[in-house]
Amino acid sequence: MSAMEDILIVPGPDVAAILDGEEAEVMAIVAAAYAAHERGESVVPHSCFLPLPGDRNRAIALPAYLGGERAVAGVKWIASFPENVARGSARASGLVVLSSLATGRPYAVIEGAIVSARRTAASAAIAARALAAAPPPRIGLLGCGAINFEVLRFLLVVWPHVERVLLADLSPARVAAFAERARARFPGVAFATAANWRALAAGCALVSIATTATTPYMDALPGGELRTVLHLSLRDLAPEVVLAADNVVDDADHVCRAQTSLHLAERRGGGRRFIRCTLAEVLAGAAAPKRTADAPTIFSPFGLGVLDIALARYVWEQAARDGKGTRLPFAVRSG
Repeated sequence: MSAMEDILIVPGPDVAAILDGEEAEVMAIVAAAYAAHERGESVVPHSCFLPLPGDRNRAIALPAYLGGERAVAGVKWIASFPENVARGSARASGLVVLSSLATGRPYAVIEGAIVSARRTAASAAIAARALAAAPPPRIGLLGCGAINFEVLRFLLVVWPHVERVLLADLSPARVAAFAERARARFPGVAFATAANWRALAAGCALVSIATTATTPYMDALPGGELRTVLHLSLRDLAPEVVLAADNVVDDADHVCRAQTSLHLAERRGGGRRFIRCTLAEVLAGAAAPKRTADAPTIFSPFGLGVLDIALARYVWEQAARDGKGTRLPFAVRSG
C-alpha cells in the first residue's frame, strides 16, 4: 500500500517573480525569524561544509527549524563555484527543501540561490537601518556580484533618497557590468568607481562587503565618515580590525567558525568578548545600535538557515496561491 503527496517545485523565474517588489515583506520575514531565533524558538545545527574538487569550490547544507505560529523545517543546499563568474554564469546555485512537521515528507523544493541572496540582502538592510545613526550620503559596495546588487536593491528601499554609490572590485569588467545594470535599474542614483577598497571605505559612511575572499586582506578601516560596515562575506577583515571594532553578529556560535574573520579574531583574542551583541538584541531594544557614535560598527552575519526556510515558506505559500511552479507526486510506501 502506498500514499501519494504532491511536491511543489518552484523554479528560479517564479521565485524572482514572487519576491520582486516585495522587499519590505522580505525584511519583515527576516526580522521575525531573527526575533524567534533570539527567543530560542529555533533549532539551527551547524552548517555542513563540503569541499569539492577545484580551488575554492564547495557546497553547504544549512538545516533549520523555526517555531512559532507558522512553524517550518527544511534545509538549504547551496554550492559556491567562484570560477563560474568567469564563465558567465552565477557563482552560487542551490535549493531549499521544506518538510512537513506532521509527516516529515517533503512538500516543497524552492530554487535556493535567489532565496539566499534576498534573505542576505534583507538582513544587511535591516542591520543598516538599525545601526546607522542617519541615512548615509554615500553607500559603498565592495564586490560587484549578485549579493551586493541585491543589497543595493534593499538599501534603496530603506533609504530611497541615496544619490551616490561607490563601487570597487578586483575585476574592472565586473564593475562596469554592475554599474550598467544598476544605472538601468536605479536611474536616480549616480554610480562611480573607487580605485580600491581603501578609497571606497574612506569615501562612504556605509560599506557593504560581499566578495569571494577566503583570507583577510583589509588590514585597517580608514578614518573619516565610515560608521557602518556590513561584512557579509565574513573573510575580508583582518582579525586585528575585528578585535578593535564594535561588533554585532547574528549568532556568535555560528559566525565564529569555518575560518571567518571572527573565528580568527576569537583565536587571536582568546574569546568572544569583542562581540558586543546580536542584531536581534538591537532590534528588540535590548542593546544600543552602536558602542560609540564616532567609530565604525561591523555587522557580521553568518546567514542562519532559519532565514532561508522562513523566506522559502513564503515563496511556497505565494506559489501555491497563484498556481506557480510544478506539482509532482511523491510516493512513499507505508510500513
